[in-house]
Amino acid sequence: MISLKSPREIDAMEKAGAALAAMHLGLRKIIKPGISSWKIEEFARKYFKAAGAKAEQIGFEGYEYATCVSVNDEICHGFPRKKLILKKGDLVKVDTVVSVDGAFSDSCWSYAVGEVKPEIQKLMDVTKKSLFMGIDQCIPGNRIGDIGAVIQHYTEDENGYGDVREFVGHGIQPTMHEDPMVPHYGEHGQGIRLRNGMTITVEPMINTGTWEADTSDPSGWLAKTADGGWSCQYEHTLVITNDGPKILTSQDPVADADYMYDDNYAKYLDHYREIAEKVAKQFE
Repeated sequence: MISLKSPREIDAMEKAGAALAAMHLGLRKIIKPGISSWKIEEFARKYFKAAGAKAEQIGFEGYEYATCVSVNDEICHGFPRKKLILKKGDLVKVDTVVSVDGAFSDSCWSYAVGEVKPEIQKLMDVTKKSLFMGIDQCIPGNRIGDIGAVIQHYTEDENGYGDVREFVGHGIQPTMHEDPMVPHYGEHGQGIRLRNGMTITVEPMINTGTWEADTSDPSGWLAKTADGGWSCQYEHTLVITNDGPKILTSQDPVADADYMYDDNYAKYLDHYREIAEKVAKQFE
């Protein structure tokens, strides 16, 4: 069942989204060559505790970590690992879900470790642009397929990348994963109609080569590209409104001004950013 959120519920999700966005701002200060991917997990756990946020991935279907940390050819659901040392030129995706007072938020961001090769920077730029192209389709009256169609056309037809099919976006609130499923591929005019008050994630996962994933890892979680190409992902939680899509996990309310639901978000983000910066100093 798809639930439409009230202004009170959206405000609660804004707060949770700001808490999650501030984690990503903190990660910018600590992701660098020479750290293990486990440091990302350590920072996230300490920050969430300090911020009063709950790491919802811990215990979800047996998953043991607050974050998914996927590197280079890993598409998603990579474990944070003490022996995985980040190198200059790596591409790291950090995905997590948190709740604050019962309100959920979900966001993934990609990070260049030091300076990356031009072709990897292009992959990051195209993937991020495709995220916003998909978000721009999130208006009442459009259909789910409109979101995926613009992402697929831009990433595959225009840029020659692979648009992952095995993993998709989803509704969110009152739990981590709700209906509807939100593919980042598809056809215009297909799927359910979008309505004011729906809260969903848009999260394109784009590969340098084939769209196909290798899910044979013994962990049952980690997915890699089938051909060894590199993969990039960006994800926002958003609410569909009659005034357009409003992002609930923005890391920059000024740059995302057209996507802001109200002035509360920036206030929430300033509060959580201060906490994240204090925790990040322990890892610098």
